[in-house]
Amino acid sequence: MTDNNHDPKEVGLYEKIAERTAELLDEGKKTFDEALKRAREEASKAGDFTREQVDKASDYVRRDLTEIGKQADKAKRALKDAVEPQRVAAGMQSIFTRILIGAADTLSDWAQKAESNLEYKTGEVTSPGSLTCKACEAEMHLKTTARIPPCPKCHKTIFRKSY
Repeated sequence: MTDNNHDPKEVGLYEKIAERTAELLDEGKKTFDEALKRAREEASKAGDFTREQVDKASDYVRRDLTEIGKQADKAKRALKDAVEPQRVAAGMQSIFTRILIGAADTLSDWAQKAESNLEYKTGEVTSPGSLTCKACEAEMHLKTTARIPPCPKCHKTIFRKSY
């Protein structure tokens, strides 16, 4: 995919807010919400963008960074659950089975929620990654932060994001 489907000013704002949020988090003095709020305020005070533009870019940054964090948390939990069976005594198979059934239901719920969080639409700004059209399964590969164009194959507007 070519990188001419984005507004350089809007993409720059997204990157500025994302970078400043990361810097504030690296300092270790702020929570994610506090860091994003401060980055948003700094971008707004600079006067180069409207409050609406800053809020919209901040929402995109929150969405992307929150999803990355969720995926990392789920991987840690899945690893912990995978080792759990080694600690269960042979006589506890009944309890273990109930735990697995409950975990399967929970994982299924998480998968559905994660899938809905990975739904992106034409016109939104997002970080680099792959987008798969939900209608025809054509893939687009964004090399930089960009505004999402319609599907080049079927022109539909809903995609699934992968990193």
